[in-house]
Amino acid sequence: MAKTPSPCIDVCKFKREGHCIGCSMTKAQKSLFKQLKTNKHRDAFVEMLVGQQSHLGRYKHWAPQYLKKCMKKKAKPIAVVRKAA
Repeated sequence: MAKTPSPCIDVCKFKREGHCIGCSMTKAQKSLFKQLKTNKHRDAFVEMLVGQQSHLGRYKHWAPQYLKKCMKKKAKPIAVVRKAA
């Protein structure tokens, strides 16, 4: 199975108190995700990010874009992402 792709959807504008308007990650979180090697850790990170997006609000656009990215990379998205889309 393919690696869980980065939650980044290539917007990368940190205009919401240090959070990206595309995916809600901070610059530190982006760096952290790059260091995660196993799908277990990457999936847990994405699940945490979905919770963060829910808390921050205004991220309904992310899940459909991330699902497209997963399909393109032939990676199975975690259930919480499929549910959010």
